[in-house]
Amino acid sequence: MSVQSLYTAATGMGAMETKLDVIANNLANINTTGFKKDRANFEDLLYRTEVYPGVRDAQQNPTAVGTQVGLGVRVTSTQTDQRQGTLQQTGRELDVAIRGKGYLRTIDPLTQDTMYTRAGNLDINANGQLVIGSAQTGRLLDPPITIPEDASAMVISSNGEVMVRQPNNTELSSVGNIQMAQFINPDGLLKVGENMYLQTDASGQEQQGTPGDQGMGTLVQGNLEASNVEPVQELIDLITTQRAFELNSQAIQAGDQVMQNISNLRRF
Repeated sequence: MSVQSLYTAATGMGAMETKLDVIANNLANINTTGFKKDRANFEDLLYRTEVYPGVRDAQQNPTAVGTQVGLGVRVTSTQTDQRQGTLQQTGRELDVAIRGKGYLRTIDPLTQDTMYTRAGNLDINANGQLVIGSAQTGRLLDPPITIPEDASAMVISSNGEVMVRQPNNTELSSVGNIQMAQFINPDGLLKVGENMYLQTDASGQEQQGTPGDQGMGTLVQGNLEASNVEPVQELIDLITTQRAFELNSQAIQAGDQVMQNISNLRRF
């Protein structure tokens, strides 16, 4: 029985280690634009059933309870908290934040796959096209939007229309529309780093549309969406996870001590 306690407590330590990894990643991305924090979920393992509930006693009456001993815990999944992050005003005309549901659509230049992001720190490449502001990969918005070289100002409306002011023209000229996508199950998106997601069978097919239509979020120019990580809550979870890890390690030490006592009894 003490041997089983070693394995059971070891599963607890493994589960707490995974939860600690999740918390560490949340804290590491506390300033990541558009980041959504994760949560580790757990489930108990199989049980060793010594007496089944409802067996008949000596008087042939069903017993109310049985005798079952659990065999540990494991991580079932990590779920993403999709709640809106705080909008931080930047005043930069190429910054856009999504207020509500949805993702910006981009094209990966290497795989040509459609990728999705909540990070709206846009920029203009050497060809005048709007791209995600990254020093790693130049991902174009999809569909592509080209800004004229002589544009002196740019306005991005809440419905995604991109307008520019050009010389000798008193009115703004439309140069394209930013399209967005949403999913029936955003938790099913595959996280691939660099603030990017990929569609999977779990997420369902993308529902493409204009910002503000059919439940899609709207765009806010001159703002960026901050991470929705709550530092105080993460620190509380960090402390409780550390204590849970220590308790499981103490359970292993106790089981080991019991085995040593049993081994010493053979000497007498």
